[in-house]
Amino acid sequence: MIKIENVSTAGWEPAIRGARNPMNSWEKSDSWFSESGVDYRHDINRNLEHVTGSVYGKNLDIGPNDLKLLSNLAKAGSDEAKFRRMIVVYVDITAPMYWWKECDTYKVGTVRNSCSTMHKIHAKEFTLDDFSTEHLTDSAKDEIQNVIDMLNESREWYLKYDFMRDIDKKLFDSAIKSKKDLWWQMIQLLPSSYNQQATLMLNYEVLANMYHARKNHKLDEWREFCKWIETLPYAKELIIGQYN
Repeated sequence: MIKIENVSTAGWEPAIRGARNPMNSWEKSDSWFSESGVDYRHDINRNLEHVTGSVYGKNLDIGPNDLKLLSNLAKAGSDEAKFRRMIVVYVDITAPMYWWKECDTYKVGTVRNSCSTMHKIHAKEFTLDDFSTEHLTDSAKDEIQNVIDMLNESREWYLKYDFMRDIDKKLFDSAIKSKKDLWWQMIQLLPSSYNQQATLMLNYEVLANMYHARKNHKLDEWREFCKWIETLPYAKELIIGQYN
């Protein structure tokens, strides 16, 4: 299971302006942009003319001159497509920890702020909906439910531990010597199918690497992620590399 929401992009104007720097061809730029809720367009003097206010992305329009340039640079490879590193994507993703483990392969050009299992693992009761189980058999779901029951038992004892008498604290398990021992029961018992939410900052360069490496991956989450990449502005030309 993977859920992708709250997507926004930024950096289009400086990325295109920078792509034209090597040939001093700014006067050929023919794109419209929107930054911070305001629309702009390029003029022939390399200035940004204020046009109107709107929601970012609604009026993003890369002109044919700019699109041809960017696409040719993209097809030339990473060294020439430096502009892609300047087009930033922000997104909220909820996915199982086994997917996040693979996503963390892409460390360059990414920032991830995750919900913390270290600090907030006990914040709510565990349910089956907290896990990716769409491919599990009924018997396998029964097994993971047993794990969930054990997690919730540890959570319950963890929450009331400070208010218990010493004699009662031994009722859970004689091996439990402290509240942190109960925390460890949750941390080390938690399956990798547990869904975690994070806000991710990416750019078009790292998304191109992800797309071409993972689009046919055996994990459903990667294939769904790559389908989402295809929906980003000008992904066909700048990420996938399909421009005629």
